[in-house]
Amino acid sequence: MIPRYSRPDMVAIWSPETKFRIWYEIEAHACDAQADLGVIPRENAEAVWKAKDVEFDVTRIDEIEAVTKHDVIAFLTHLAEHVGSEEARFVHQGMTSSDVLDTCFNVQLTRAADLLLVGLDKTLAALKKRALETKDMVRVGRSHGIHAEPTTMGLTFARFYAEMDRNRARLLAARAEIATGAISGAVGTFANIDPAVEEHVCAKMGLTPEPISTQVIPRDRHAMFFAVLGVIASSIENIAIEIRHMQRTEVLEGAEFFSMGQKGSSAMPHKKNPVLTENLTGLARLVRMSVIPAMENVALWHERDISHSSVERGIGPDATVTLDFALHRLAGVIDKMLVFPQNMLDNMNKFPGLVMSQRVLLALTQAGVSREDAYAMVQRNALKVWEERVDFRELLLADPEVVAALGEDGINEKFDMGYHTKHVDSIFRRVFGEG
Repeated sequence: MIPRYSRPDMVAIWSPETKFRIWYEIEAHACDAQADLGVIPRENAEAVWKAKDVEFDVTRIDEIEAVTKHDVIAFLTHLAEHVGSEEARFVHQGMTSSDVLDTCFNVQLTRAADLLLVGLDKTLAALKKRALETKDMVRVGRSHGIHAEPTTMGLTFARFYAEMDRNRARLLAARAEIATGAISGAVGTFANIDPAVEEHVCAKMGLTPEPISTQVIPRDRHAMFFAVLGVIASSIENIAIEIRHMQRTEVLEGAEFFSMGQKGSSAMPHKKNPVLTENLTGLARLVRMSVIPAMENVALWHERDISHSSVERGIGPDATVTLDFALHRLAGVIDKMLVFPQNMLDNMNKFPGLVMSQRVLLALTQAGVSREDAYAMVQRNALKVWEERVDFRELLLADPEVVAALGEDGINEKFDMGYHTKHVDSIFRRVFGEG
């Protein structure tokens, strides 16, 4: 985690203090369940809760781990220092380290998902607001980076909204996928612990019991979770790339907000660079780095090995913290983004009328001209627009074959911009619903 690209709420989920607090709650709730079953004395279970207000000493736990070479044992030893060795002797009864580690990790991931949903909602709100503001603002659509046909800036924002809305649904599914816990003991057979303990702990920790675990929770769940984070990151990059293209000097249809006192270049005072969206492109790459390792974690030896452990200690905090930061940065970029409608029209008219070529082609075929001949008639005039920057409509009006097929009024009618925007409202209803 890099502080520069971190938000405190998400960082806190991954702090050692939070981790040890979750470990403690898992152990304490397990003791309660064991006492309910009569496996351990009630007074021992109640004694564990004496540490409920304790600030666990991370340095002390590290000192113990330096000797034991085992993080869970180090924590349990430190816990006994607070509640007493006799009172703590039934803590971790019938459990294995993975019961604590995996259940804790999934608690952290579900909490991280909840914060990511907040960031997604903020991004969705910004996209919807800008889509409605620019719904009828005409700009040229591009395919392969080349002028194609007219669209609107609002449709650009609306399609990004729809994409992020799909990502929200994916994240909700990923959260449900990861929200399981396991208190099943060595190799997952419940030989030394009753399944009721797992059910009790999971209910208290906001999870559901893993239907069948080995000594670990199956890692296909985690692979799916991190894959979804990677998809969301790719969508962030998709939006960032569009804004970066819009801000190019030759295009300048939209741009990041440039604040008072901001500097674009140490060498060139005139520069206004799309630094935030370039940063988002880079952050998306960092999030996607977690996807392949998470998938490789699925294959473990027999009932358990720890090849996944070091990976998850890294990608858990790194991917969620980075994505959380990126979502909030993106929402801010969209909310403050500048748009330049006159530049949109100027760009559309760089090759006057050329964006209407398909409509003329279709009209010629409707008028009885073969598609091959119609294409040749339109293209020979269109190429002159590319080469000479002359008006496409004027060329068509001067072409006897086109005039013979369509008539002058028929040609002029094909240059109505409203033809291309007539279904914008329908698309908006599909994306945003009625109203």
